[in-house]
Amino acid sequence: MSYSLASITPISLLAEPLTHEFMRRALMVSALVGGVCGLLSCYMTLKGWALMGDAVSHAVMPGVVVAYALGLPFSIGAFIFGVGSVALIGFVKQKSRIKEDTVIGLVFTGFFAFGLVLVSKIKSNIDLMHILFGSPLGISSNDIQQTVIISFVVVLILLLFRRDLMLYCFDATHARSIGINTGMLHYLLLSVLSLAAVAGLQTVGIILVVAMLITPGATAYLLTDRFDRMTFLAIISSAISSVLGVYISYWSDIETGGSIVLVQTAIFLLAFLFAPRYGILKSKGYTH
Repeated sequence: MSYSLASITPISLLAEPLTHEFMRRALMVSALVGGVCGLLSCYMTLKGWALMGDAVSHAVMPGVVVAYALGLPFSIGAFIFGVGSVALIGFVKQKSRIKEDTVIGLVFTGFFAFGLVLVSKIKSNIDLMHILFGSPLGISSNDIQQTVIISFVVVLILLLFRRDLMLYCFDATHARSIGINTGMLHYLLLSVLSLAAVAGLQTVGIILVVAMLITPGATAYLLTDRFDRMTFLAIISSAISSVLGVYISYWSDIETGGSIVLVQTAIFLLAFLFAPRYGILKSKGYTH
């Protein structure tokens, strides 16, 4: 955007973008997806599933392409391929001596490459950059409806199974010993992860959605030892990052998804340095 510095006031910084319908949509969807991913990121952080989040987010790509080609909602194809990738990872791990991290790397790169091939071969109006990096500024009404429904389902599942999932992520062995079906929780959490990855496609795309699923939880984990407070901080920081990222992308004319993730990373670095108990500068202060 080209404006003279003298004409820009704090009020215009906030109000001027809101005069555009596409900006109002982008802010609403980005804040919603940011909050949902922030909530899920707490479980991902405790479970140590950063690589699994990366795998699922990349594995949904061929599903998006196939869904578009068949005229179906992209969320259906993405979810099927996301869950399918998880099932394939589990199958290969059980049937071979290969370690899980290696299997994850093999599966998600294979699915991602398959998606790239499909984009180049299937005749459609699919924009590869849209899939890879998201496009909240150009989101349609149908995509908004899908994102809202997916977000509602993710939040509902996490709330209904909150206690069991929390115990499973903290200590799966203890959860199993008291009769909790950890196998069901494992696949339930992976299914929710697939849904959240689908929702995140609209804002930051396949490449960066893993950051939205990990960074808010990692930030909150440095700030508190209580899970309730951790979820609150993760949701708030992620939603604020999304809103700030959209504003920054509007005024700076930069990629929206990258802007959102950079704001999240900046907040994490602040927590890493200055967290009251676990920040490295605070830790150094305790040593003197």
